[in-house]
Parts: sequence; C-alpha cells; structure tokens
Amino acid sequence: MKIVLTGWNGFIGRNIMKTLVDVHNIDELILIESDFTSKPSWERNLEVGIDSCDSIIHLGANVDTTDNNVDSMLKSNYLMSKKIFDLAKQYDKQVIYSSSAANYGTDGTPSNIYGWSKLLAEQYGLALGIDFVALRYFNVYGPGEERKGKMASVAYQAWKLGSFRIFPKKATRDFVYVKDIVSATIYPLFNNVEPGVYDVGCGESRLFEDVLDLMEIPYEYTSNYEIPDWYQFYTKSDKSKWIPGWKPEYNLESGIKDYKEYLK
Repeated sequence: MKIVLTGWNGFIGRNIMKTLVDVHNIDELILIESDFTSKPSWERNLEVGIDSCDSIIHLGANVDTTDNNVDSMLKSNYLMSKKIFDLAKQYDKQVIYSSSAANYGTDGTPSNIYGWSKLLAEQYGLALGIDFVALRYFNVYGPGEERKGKMASVAYQAWKLGSFRIFPKKATRDFVYVKDIVSATIYPLFNNVEPGVYDVGCGESRLFEDVLDLMEIPYEYTSNYEIPDWYQFYTKSDKSKWIPGWKPEYNLESGIKDYKEYLK
C-alpha cells in the first residue's frame, strides 16, 4: 500500500506516520510538507505522488484558530486542499481529510476563519463525488504536540507552565486522545467506509477544570472581559456520526493517565 501523507511533520501527522510504519509495516509513504506550495516543483511532485498512490491522507493545514488573515488561511486550507482533491478525482484515489469540529461553531456554522476554511474544503471534496472521507477532529491532545506553541492543548501548556489560567464561564470540550485520532484516520485505509463526514471525538463534553485536575496542575480564572466574542463554550462529538465500526479507546481519565506517563 502506497500512501500520500500531507502535514506529516505536524503533531497528528507524526503520530500517523509512526503508526503506519511501526504497526502496519507500510514503507511506501509519500510525505508532503504542509508548506509545500512555496516550492517551485510542488505541483508536479504532488501529481506524480497522487498518480502512483493508493490513498491520500490530507492533514496539511494552517491550524492557528486565531489567525484572522483570510488570504493566507484560504490559501493554506482551501486552495491547497482543492488542488489535492482535484488530483484525487483525476486519478480516482481515496481521500481521508482531516476536517475540524470548528465547522460546527456555536450555532451550527463556523465562528472563525479557520473553521470556514476547513468547511469550504470539506464541502468541495464532498461535491466532487469521489471516495472522500472527512473527519471532524474535536480537541486533540497527547504525545508529540511539543512544537504546537499556543495551539497545543491545555493539558500540555499547563504541564509546561506549571499552572494555567482559564475562562470563568465553565467551557467544556470533547477532549480526544491523539491515539484515537490516529486509529480513526487510518481506519478507512483498511475498512470499507462510505464517503461522508464523520465526527472523531471521545463522546464526552468535559470541563477544562477536569483536565487540569487530572494533570494535577493548579489553575486560576481570568476575567470575563478576556473571553473573545467568537469563543465556543461547548463541543461534543455525536456518537451516531462516528465512523461505523470505530470507537475511541480512551476517555479523559485514561488518556491523561497515558499522556502523563509520556510527559514524565
């Protein structure tokens, strides 16, 4: 099996790459940098790779949810994806696309530019009528996020800082361990999955306080004035929208326990 993997050098990408190589013994990976559009030969290299592969896992994206530059966000997350999906249609290839729970926003529509860019790419891929599986990742945490900076999970940032400040309005999230993200992402490679959009989460909406308590990290609250207008106060994946046959292995307690062992 030969797989094109974009965004391989990121948090989730490295975890997927390691699992494909170490667990599934897949040694034919065509690795595409997430910033490959800046390279003169990227388009030709991408086409050659997609022509010769069996499946495409497309993770490469700008994941900074606070980035308000519309042009750069759409270039990274929509136009890059559009090119990949067009080539997948041309060469009749399966696409597994890392979409986002940000597509849901607070009222069923995205509340930031990042969410809109991911939703537009998702809709484009679905409209092509190809073997297209979009996975809406919820709040991912776990081994390998050391280089994510401000986009790293609360669990990691709190561990690194030794304390944390959270908003006082008791926001909750569906925190999903990266090992479950990996298992869901590669599931369509080895199983028959109908094209469509699927949630990938733990299936529980938990407080940030729960994360910090489990991490054994002290925290304090910010003022209400520091909460952005677009802030999302609740997320929870819909179990009926999970990939049929797949379910997460970790809840928050077992995920944090495993993560703490890694961080030690």
